[in-house]
Amino acid sequence: MRASRLISLLLLLQSRETMTAGELARELEVSERTIYRDVLALSAAGVPVYADRGRAGGYRLLGGYRTRLTGLTRDEAEALFLAGLPGPAGDMGLADAVASAELKVLAALPPALRDAPARAGQRFHLDVPGWFREVGPPAWLAELAGAVWRDRTVRLRYRRGEREVTRELSPYGLVLKSGTWYLVARVGDGFRTYRVDRVVDVEVGAGTFERDEGFDLAGYWREQAEEFLRSMLPAEVTLRLSAAGLRRLRHLVDGPFVYDEAVAAAAGPDGQGRVVLRLPVESVEVAYSQLLTLGPEVEVLDPPELRALMADAATRAAALYSPGEPDQR
Repeated sequence: MRASRLISLLLLLQSRETMTAGELARELEVSERTIYRDVLALSAAGVPVYADRGRAGGYRLLGGYRTRLTGLTRDEAEALFLAGLPGPAGDMGLADAVASAELKVLAALPPALRDAPARAGQRFHLDVPGWFREVGPPAWLAELAGAVWRDRTVRLRYRRGEREVTRELSPYGLVLKSGTWYLVARVGDGFRTYRVDRVVDVEVGAGTFERDEGFDLAGYWREQAEEFLRSMLPAEVTLRLSAAGLRRLRHLVDGPFVYDEAVAAAAGPDGQGRVVLRLPVESVEVAYSQLLTLGPEVEVLDPPELRALMADAATRAAALYSPGEPDQR
């Protein structure tokens, strides 16, 4: 454990040049006293760690000191090459950069680990687009990726329904979701999301914008995705489920958070071991098709029209399985 932490400390100093004991302690989730001991251990091992004193001080490495990647385990080395799976990077015009970076990492690995890229490539392949969809990146993805990397302002012409709109925006990031690329950009004082395959034209400006370093792309996307799912579930049904029905319901609802919130708000099982909960749904018709698969493990309590549909389906199913010869007319 300590050897791994010492390597992490060394790599942090290589990448950030100067860090205080407090910053290192937060990154490595240890006490500052542990950092002091680790720095002494690195110095004793011949690593030129130097402490600058004063308000702007901290630890740094002398003379541009660098270490080769000799501390990597096999799992870590193979994970590096998994991170460079070529599909999305190639779509953004970064295939050459990824290949060059992989060569440099490969050259720094000890001989025993130089089969890592071949092993990863033989075992894992990322095929992002969904079935029955056109394969290939959107027309303007590479230009937008370049603007995102360089914090360049963009003039975007975008297809919205039957018309086109033009926007001046600051491109903050790109998201790949289920084979579809989305651009997250600041427009005025807020952020908006655009489907890249609906972009008609891109004009990358010469000027740059000042990025809000506190912006969390992953967090923003999670919030937007959840808000989108909630907007698709305007109706609500009340269900009474057996334990088996409750388990199977998780695989039917649109979005895990919908199921989790409904279960958390429900009371405990009744005298028959069934749980009553309220569940957001897209519509009565969609809920009917989903809940039919649960059969007798679910009872619809509300709304009345959905209960009537389920009752009718149960009656017709019971007639089909009543004693006697099957009706083959």
